[in-house]
Amino acid sequence: MGKIIAVVNQKGGVGKTTTTVNLTSAVGAAGKKCLLVDLDPQGNATSGVGIDKRQSALSVYELLIGKGEPEAALKTTPFRNVDVLPSSIQLAGAEIEMVELSRRESRLKAVLAALRERYDYVFIDCPPSLGLLTLNALCAADTLLVPIQCEYYALEGLSQLMATVRQVKRLYNPQLELEGVLLTMFDGRLNLTQQVVAEVKRFFPRKVFATPIPRSVRLSEAPSFGKPINYYDKHSKGALAYDKLAQELINGR
Repeated sequence: MGKIIAVVNQKGGVGKTTTTVNLTSAVGAAGKKCLLVDLDPQGNATSGVGIDKRQSALSVYELLIGKGEPEAALKTTPFRNVDVLPSSIQLAGAEIEMVELSRRESRLKAVLAALRERYDYVFIDCPPSLGLLTLNALCAADTLLVPIQCEYYALEGLSQLMATVRQVKRLYNPQLELEGVLLTMFDGRLNLTQQVVAEVKRFFPRKVFATPIPRSVRLSEAPSFGKPINYYDKHSKGALAYDKLAQELINGR
Protein backbone atom coordinates (compact mmCIF):
# COMPACT_ATOMS: atom_id res chain seq x y z
CA MET A 1 0.00 0.00 0.00
CA GLY A 2 1.43 3.37 -1.04
CA LYS A 3 2.61 5.88 1.52
CA ILE A 4 0.76 9.20 1.14
CA ILE A 5 2.85 12.32 1.79
CA ALA A 6 1.31 15.81 1.76
CA VAL A 7 3.73 18.63 0.92
CA VAL A 8 2.37 21.50 3.01
CA ASN A 9 3.16 25.07 3.95
CA GLN A 10 0.55 27.83 3.88
CA LYS A 11 3.26 30.37 2.92
CA GLY A 12 3.71 30.78 -0.82
CA GLY A 13 7.09 30.80 -2.53
CA VAL A 14 8.80 28.28 -0.25
CA GLY A 15 9.46 25.66 -2.94
CA LYS A 16 6.41 23.48 -2.30
CA THR A 17 5.54 22.67 -5.91
CA THR A 18 9.22 22.51 -6.92
CA THR A 19 9.75 19.94 -4.18
CA THR A 20 6.64 17.90 -4.98
CA VAL A 21 7.49 17.63 -8.69
CA ASN A 22 11.19 16.96 -8.31
CA LEU A 23 10.97 14.64 -5.32
CA THR A 24 8.25 12.59 -7.06
CA SER A 25 10.44 12.33 -10.16
CA ALA A 26 13.57 11.44 -8.18
CA VAL A 27 11.77 8.74 -6.18
CA GLY A 28 10.30 7.39 -9.44
CA ALA A 29 13.75 7.34 -11.06
CA ALA A 30 14.98 5.36 -8.04
CA GLY A 31 12.55 2.59 -9.01
CA LYS A 32 9.49 3.40 -6.90
CA LYS A 33 6.06 3.74 -8.49
CA CYS A 34 4.78 7.26 -7.74
CA LEU A 35 1.56 9.26 -8.04
CA LEU A 36 1.63 13.06 -7.99
CA VAL A 37 -1.67 14.62 -6.87
CA ASP A 38 -1.96 18.29 -7.85
CA LEU A 39 -4.33 19.85 -5.31
CA ASP A 40 -3.34 23.45 -6.11
CA PRO A 41 -5.78 25.36 -8.38
CA GLN A 42 -2.79 27.02 -10.08
CA GLY A 43 -1.89 23.61 -11.52
CA ASN A 44 1.85 24.23 -11.61
CA ALA A 45 2.72 20.66 -10.60
CA THR A 46 0.59 19.37 -13.48
CA SER A 47 2.37 21.52 -16.08
CA GLY A 48 5.70 20.84 -14.33
CA VAL A 49 5.56 17.23 -15.52
CA GLY A 50 4.52 18.14 -19.04
CA ILE A 51 0.74 17.68 -18.73
CA ASP A 52 -1.52 20.31 -20.30
CA LYS A 53 -4.23 20.79 -17.67
CA ARG A 54 -6.55 22.31 -20.29
CA GLN A 55 -6.58 18.96 -22.11
CA SER A 56 -7.75 16.98 -19.06
CA ALA A 57 -11.41 16.02 -19.24
CA LEU A 58 -11.22 14.79 -15.63
CA SER A 59 -9.21 16.41 -12.86
CA VAL A 60 -8.96 16.30 -9.07
CA TYR A 61 -11.83 18.79 -8.99
CA GLU A 62 -14.35 16.37 -10.53
CA LEU A 63 -13.17 13.58 -8.26
CA LEU A 64 -13.60 15.70 -5.12
CA ILE A 65 -17.19 16.60 -5.95
CA GLY A 66 -18.03 13.00 -6.85
CA LYS A 67 -18.02 13.13 -10.65
CA GLY A 68 -15.96 10.50 -12.46
CA GLU A 69 -13.76 7.58 -11.45
CA PRO A 70 -10.19 8.07 -10.14
CA GLU A 71 -8.72 5.64 -12.70
CA ALA A 72 -10.20 7.68 -15.55
CA ALA A 73 -8.51 10.87 -14.31
CA LEU A 74 -5.00 9.37 -14.10
CA LYS A 75 -2.42 10.71 -16.54
CA THR A 76 0.82 8.94 -17.35
CA THR A 77 3.91 11.13 -17.85
CA PRO A 78 7.05 10.65 -19.97
CA PHE A 79 9.00 10.29 -16.73
CA ARG A 80 9.83 6.95 -15.17
CA ASN A 81 7.28 5.64 -12.65
CA VAL A 82 5.37 8.95 -12.43
CA ASP A 83 1.59 9.28 -12.89
CA VAL A 84 -0.47 12.39 -12.17
CA LEU A 85 -3.94 13.32 -10.95
CA PRO A 86 -4.07 16.74 -12.66
CA SER A 87 -5.39 19.99 -11.28
CA SER A 88 -7.81 22.39 -12.96
CA ILE A 89 -8.70 26.04 -12.42
CA GLN A 90 -12.13 24.88 -11.20
CA LEU A 91 -10.43 23.74 -7.99
CA ALA A 92 -10.38 27.42 -6.98
CA GLY A 93 -14.12 27.19 -6.32
CA ALA A 94 -14.13 23.66 -4.99
CA GLU A 95 -13.84 24.70 -1.34
CA ILE A 96 -17.14 26.56 -1.58
CA GLU A 97 -18.87 23.67 -3.36
CA MET A 98 -17.50 21.08 -0.94
CA VAL A 99 -18.87 22.84 2.14
CA GLU A 100 -22.31 21.33 1.53
CA LEU A 101 -21.03 17.82 0.75
CA SER A 102 -21.08 15.02 3.29
CA ARG A 103 -17.70 14.15 4.87
CA ARG A 104 -16.23 17.12 3.06
CA GLU A 105 -12.87 16.78 4.84
CA SER A 106 -12.42 13.17 3.64
CA ARG A 107 -13.22 13.47 -0.06
CA LEU A 108 -9.60 13.15 -1.19
CA LYS A 109 -9.00 10.22 1.16
CA ALA A 110 -11.85 8.33 -0.54
CA VAL A 111 -10.42 9.15 -3.99
CA LEU A 112 -6.94 7.92 -3.08
CA ALA A 113 -8.24 4.76 -1.39
CA ALA A 114 -9.04 3.44 -4.85
CA LEU A 115 -5.52 4.18 -6.15
CA ARG A 116 -2.92 3.83 -3.41
CA GLU A 117 -2.50 0.06 -3.84
CA ARG A 118 -0.91 0.74 -7.25
CA TYR A 119 1.84 2.99 -5.91
CA ASP A 120 4.78 2.98 -3.53
CA TYR A 121 4.42 6.71 -2.86
CA VAL A 122 1.68 9.29 -3.35
CA PHE A 123 2.79 12.95 -3.14
CA ILE A 124 0.17 15.70 -2.73
CA ASP A 125 1.02 19.26 -3.78
CA CYS A 126 -1.09 21.46 -1.51
CA PRO A 127 -2.25 25.05 -2.15
CA PRO A 128 -0.64 27.89 -0.16
CA SER A 129 -3.45 28.07 2.42
CA LEU A 130 -4.94 26.12 5.31
CA GLY A 131 -8.38 25.82 3.72
CA LEU A 132 -10.56 22.83 2.92
CA LEU A 133 -8.27 21.51 0.14
CA THR A 134 -5.27 21.37 2.47
CA LEU A 135 -7.48 19.86 5.17
CA ASN A 136 -8.40 17.11 2.69
CA ALA A 137 -4.71 16.46 2.02
CA LEU A 138 -3.94 16.21 5.75
CA CYS A 139 -6.87 13.85 6.32
CA ALA A 140 -5.71 11.61 3.44
CA ALA A 141 -1.98 11.64 4.25
CA ASP A 142 0.15 9.33 6.35
CA THR A 143 2.77 12.04 6.80
CA LEU A 144 3.43 15.66 5.90
CA LEU A 145 6.60 17.18 4.48
CA VAL A 146 7.13 20.89 5.21
CA PRO A 147 9.42 22.92 2.92
CA ILE A 148 10.89 25.96 4.67
CA GLN A 149 12.69 28.77 2.85
CA CYS A 150 16.03 29.74 4.38
CA GLU A 151 15.05 33.36 4.88
CA TYR A 152 14.21 35.71 7.71
CA TYR A 153 10.51 34.85 8.04
CA ALA A 154 11.06 31.09 7.71
CA LEU A 155 9.14 30.09 10.82
CA GLU A 156 6.39 32.67 10.44
CA GLY A 157 3.04 30.92 10.33
CA LEU A 158 4.47 27.48 11.16
CA SER A 159 2.96 27.49 14.63
CA GLN A 160 -0.43 27.96 12.92
CA LEU A 161 0.32 25.05 10.56
CA MET A 162 1.33 22.75 13.41
CA ALA A 163 -1.77 23.77 15.41
CA THR A 164 -3.88 22.77 12.38
CA VAL A 165 -2.00 19.46 12.16
CA ARG A 166 -2.67 18.75 15.85
CA GLN A 167 -6.36 19.49 15.32
CA VAL A 168 -6.52 17.20 12.27
CA LYS A 169 -4.84 14.42 14.29
CA ARG A 170 -7.33 14.85 17.11
CA LEU A 171 -10.48 15.07 14.98
CA TYR A 172 -9.85 13.19 11.72
CA ASN A 173 -6.51 11.44 11.25
CA PRO A 174 -4.80 10.22 14.44
CA GLN A 175 -2.08 8.44 12.39
CA LEU A 176 -0.81 11.66 10.75
CA GLU A 177 2.89 12.27 11.47
CA LEU A 178 5.55 14.76 10.41
CA GLU A 179 7.73 13.17 7.73
CA GLY A 180 10.27 15.95 7.96
CA VAL A 181 11.14 19.59 7.37
CA LEU A 182 13.01 20.44 4.18
CA LEU A 183 15.30 23.47 3.95
CA THR A 184 14.90 25.12 0.54
CA MET A 185 16.73 27.96 -1.28
CA PHE A 186 19.75 27.09 0.83
CA ASP A 187 23.00 29.06 0.60
CA GLY A 188 25.46 27.87 3.23
CA ARG A 189 27.73 30.90 2.70
CA LEU A 190 25.23 33.26 4.32
CA ASN A 191 25.19 33.88 8.07
CA LEU A 192 21.40 34.31 7.86
CA THR A 193 21.05 30.81 6.42
CA GLN A 194 23.00 29.32 9.33
CA GLN A 195 20.81 31.23 11.80
CA VAL A 196 17.62 30.02 10.11
CA VAL A 197 18.88 26.41 10.06
CA ALA A 198 19.67 26.56 13.79
CA GLU A 199 16.24 28.02 14.54
CA VAL A 200 14.41 25.43 12.41
CA LYS A 201 16.32 22.57 14.08
CA ARG A 202 15.41 23.98 17.49
CA PHE A 203 11.75 24.23 16.46
CA PHE A 204 11.73 20.72 14.89
CA PRO A 205 14.34 18.62 16.73
CA ARG A 206 15.39 15.47 14.79
CA LYS A 207 12.87 16.22 12.05
CA VAL A 208 14.97 18.27 9.60
CA PHE A 209 16.15 16.43 6.47
CA ALA A 210 19.94 16.23 6.23
CA THR A 211 19.72 17.21 2.54
CA PRO A 212 18.96 20.91 1.91
CA ILE A 213 17.83 22.15 -1.51
CA PRO A 214 20.18 24.84 -2.86
CA ARG A 215 19.28 27.98 -4.76
CA SER A 216 19.52 27.05 -8.42
CA VAL A 217 18.74 28.79 -11.70
CA ARG A 218 18.29 25.39 -13.34
CA LEU A 219 15.56 24.48 -10.82
CA SER A 220 13.74 27.68 -11.80
CA GLU A 221 14.11 26.97 -15.53
CA ALA A 222 12.94 23.34 -15.57
CA PRO A 223 9.15 23.97 -15.15
CA SER A 224 9.02 26.13 -18.30
CA PHE A 225 10.16 23.05 -20.24
CA GLY A 226 7.61 20.78 -18.51
CA LYS A 227 10.36 18.64 -17.02
CA PRO A 228 11.50 17.72 -13.51
CA ILE A 229 15.07 18.80 -12.81
CA ASN A 230 16.56 15.28 -13.09
CA TYR A 231 15.35 15.14 -16.71
CA TYR A 232 16.10 18.78 -17.54
CA ASP A 233 19.68 18.78 -16.19
CA LYS A 234 20.55 15.62 -14.25
CA HIS A 235 24.03 16.89 -13.34
CA SER A 236 22.85 20.19 -11.84
CA LYS A 237 23.18 20.77 -8.11
CA GLY A 238 19.39 20.89 -7.79
CA ALA A 239 19.00 17.46 -9.42
CA LEU A 240 21.73 15.96 -7.24
CA ALA A 241 20.08 17.41 -4.12
CA TYR A 242 16.66 15.94 -4.95
CA ASP A 243 18.28 12.58 -5.74
CA LYS A 244 19.89 12.61 -2.29
CA LEU A 245 16.61 13.66 -0.68
CA ALA A 246 14.81 10.81 -2.45
CA GLN A 247 17.28 8.30 -1.04
CA GLU A 248 16.92 9.83 2.42
CA LEU A 249 13.13 9.49 2.17
CA ILE A 250 13.20 5.93 0.80
CA ASN A 251 15.72 4.78 3.40
CA GLY A 252 13.69 6.28 6.22
CA ARG A 253 16.44 8.75 7.17
